[in-house]
Amino acid sequence: MKRLFTFLIITMCFSFQLFSQTANDFAQEKIDEEKKEFKFIGYYFMRSEISNTYPTNDFLKGQIVGRLFGGNTTKTGGDSRFTEQRFIPIIAYTPRLFDGWATMRMSFEFDWTWGDANYGAGGNFGGAFGADFVNMQTQNLFIEFRPQKNLFINAGLTRLFDNIKVPAYTPTDDLVYTGYRLAIWGSDASGIAGHYLLNDQRFKFGAYQLYENNVNQNDDVTLLEADYEYDLDIINSIGLTAYYLRDRGNGEGGVSILGQGLNSGLSNYNGVFNFNFGNEDYKADIVWLGTHFHGNPTLKQGRLGYSGFAIANLGVAKTISQSVDIFGVAGNLRLAYKYGKNSNDFLALDGVFTTGDDNNISDGKYSGVLTGNNWTAPGAVFFSHGLYLLLPHGNVVNRFTGAVIDIQNIGYGLLAGAFSASYDLIPNKFKIKSALGFGASPVKPSGGGSVIGTEVNFNLLYKLKVYMDLELHAAYLSLGDFYESSVVNGNIVGKPKNPWVLFASLKWIMF
Repeated sequence: MKRLFTFLIITMCFSFQLFSQTANDFAQEKIDEEKKEFKFIGYYFMRSEISNTYPTNDFLKGQIVGRLFGGNTTKTGGDSRFTEQRFIPIIAYTPRLFDGWATMRMSFEFDWTWGDANYGAGGNFGGAFGADFVNMQTQNLFIEFRPQKNLFINAGLTRLFDNIKVPAYTPTDDLVYTGYRLAIWGSDASGIAGHYLLNDQRFKFGAYQLYENNVNQNDDVTLLEADYEYDLDIINSIGLTAYYLRDRGNGEGGVSILGQGLNSGLSNYNGVFNFNFGNEDYKADIVWLGTHFHGNPTLKQGRLGYSGFAIANLGVAKTISQSVDIFGVAGNLRLAYKYGKNSNDFLALDGVFTTGDDNNISDGKYSGVLTGNNWTAPGAVFFSHGLYLLLPHGNVVNRFTGAVIDIQNIGYGLLAGAFSASYDLIPNKFKIKSALGFGASPVKPSGGGSVIGTEVNFNLLYKLKVYMDLELHAAYLSLGDFYESSVVNGNIVGKPKNPWVLFASLKWIMF
């Protein structure tokens, strides 16, 4: 009995010592959680649409990119009904062996319209009975080197965005409301881009091979980029940008038989200016110089927010018989005010202006702007203005269209504005939003006026779960006298019927 009592006393004392230990006393026994080598983000999008917009060319099978009434044969007045879906897997692989020094980033795309095709190969198809379509498209495939915490170097098929921030670490709202808002460059390109962060300053340098064409000839299209941004304080930032494009491709390469560049058939699809050089070869050297600024654009740091940019493109395009001087200006300003509890309770006013040209290149000058849409489709995607038909909307799969698909507006220029209002009926759960937009052209087309049109739209959004949204959209565009011109309305007599659209969508971002 005495021995048992002694044993209990010793055990209790030892137990008190154990309970008095802190977690740090067993640091040597800690096992760090293994870092995941693979990271996955998925984007699933499905929409069902009813509209009066349709392509008259059956060969396109509903895969429409570009301007209403343009070379993509889109008309109004029909009865269009369809459902389409998209899935984009985004994968990152960071070997533990490298400890974050290098990451392979890749993203792919699967698109189709329900019932479109089966048992074949090609992009944007595969939804017909039986399926079994080979349709995976590569968006990106590049290595991200990170030799130090504040330095990012992307090499390969990477993002070409007119924004200084590192795309892989930047939310979409920041990309589309800062910098040049993807209105100048917004696509993918092969090259090298470096991002360097230094306290309240950011630097970006890029070199891209837009088109190689024949490797044994001097017929390439290359782009160089330099961007700088400085934080004036915790909210406000300002930046400077320069791009240089050397075009010796003469329209070779590009989208299908349309080609690319200043003299290609792509311009009629993309709603950009065509220099109409005929059969003559050309050489072009173009520079973009601009500034961008913003303060609390997503309304997460206060009630007032703004963003904007001003950019000019200048250069020269030469053929054996003529030389064309290029100088155009584009500007944008967006003002936003949060009147409610969260960033969905806001009012926003968004305006954009670009200069135009009234006589093509007959005077040896082009006074409009140029964007990435001159070299691919799409190469610039300005969709964050809140409109659907006057300017293009981003909730799309195979159909990306608008009355003005590019801010250069076929070279006539653009003066457009949108007023948006949003309110959370149930905070962070059920949102209602509406917008009113107006567009005009500084230069009138032959036989037409300056008013492009007036749009009104409506949107309901309900969050089923975190990052899963169910939405209903409706929009109507009243066309102006700009479309009385057969030059811009698809060669018809009189003004086309006003476009309208109604669609429901399901959006899921998965981690």
